[in-house]
Amino acid sequence: MTNTVNLTLPEAYQLAYRALHSNGFSARHADAVAKNVTAGERDGCHSHGLYRVLGCVRSLHAGKVMADAEPTFTDSAPAILRVDAQGAFSLVAYQAALPTFIAKVHHCGIAALAINHCVHFSALWADIEPLTEQGLVALACTPSHAWVTPAGGSQPLFGTNPIAFGWPRQGQAPFVFDMATSAAARGEIELHRRANKPLPEGWGIDRQGKPSTDAASVLQGAMLTFGGHKGSALAAMVELIAGPLIGDMTSKESLAYDQSTGSSPYGGELIIAMDPERFLGADKEEHFARAEGLFNDMAEQGARIPGGRRFKARQHSEQFGVTLPLTLYKEIVALCQ
Repeated sequence: MTNTVNLTLPEAYQLAYRALHSNGFSARHADAVAKNVTAGERDGCHSHGLYRVLGCVRSLHAGKVMADAEPTFTDSAPAILRVDAQGAFSLVAYQAALPTFIAKVHHCGIAALAINHCVHFSALWADIEPLTEQGLVALACTPSHAWVTPAGGSQPLFGTNPIAFGWPRQGQAPFVFDMATSAAARGEIELHRRANKPLPEGWGIDRQGKPSTDAASVLQGAMLTFGGHKGSALAAMVELIAGPLIGDMTSKESLAYDQSTGSSPYGGELIIAMDPERFLGADKEEHFARAEGLFNDMAEQGARIPGGRRFKARQHSEQFGVTLPLTLYKEIVALCQ
């Protein structure tokens, strides 16, 4: 008997949608989340793929996410838009805000979007790609739960605090990276625990502050930042600009709000986008050609261009579908019932 299940992308979406909708999410929210987790699975980002359906439903049952909230908007300044997700996942709020946000970027040359009071579980590249598709340069960041210790510390304080960046490229996939400021994403550690696999060294510590490669011990202890004090500084930056700056929670406050329910983080997200046309005018093509020179130089050295593996996985999944562990498939099917 095989331990995996192969699904086409439409089948993966339908499975996720049924699990979400049958547990109480409105059609609009179930559709947004199902599309997001299917995209994660499609791109080989299993820690942000269909596995996330389990956490989404758990958050709903714990009363930590709204199932049908409609976002509201505040036009704060010519180059600032705020959207209140009203306690729902960030996805519908972002989709609703996107047209106005893009218009602000084109008008001002640079603009910021703050998503407030949202529950956040998704990879940030999904928020970046719609902007690069419009020819914009963009970055995004968000705190999470206090799972990560600062460099030199021993207790969780920061979130995994991802940062994503996108650069549009003519005739090919954009340059997009999406990375946690922790040594690994929280979901990666949880997948190691589910598979009973040891963690690489340097990912986390146990409750006593000692290095550990046991996923369960690290989940009970603390994760580590990448690059020591450098990752720690970036994590602190994310706490500030996607927390107090936009009037939302830090990772410590988010974890306290969770009340040990194991729900997804609650807080805010900051997205900044720039319009190359407004920065460069008639010289845009010249300077973007210089950027292509940079990418070519990377490729000639055999260096991996961030995002390349994800786009390659996307092409494979669109042809051959995605493969789920049988145990995960059964858990999601059970939610549908």
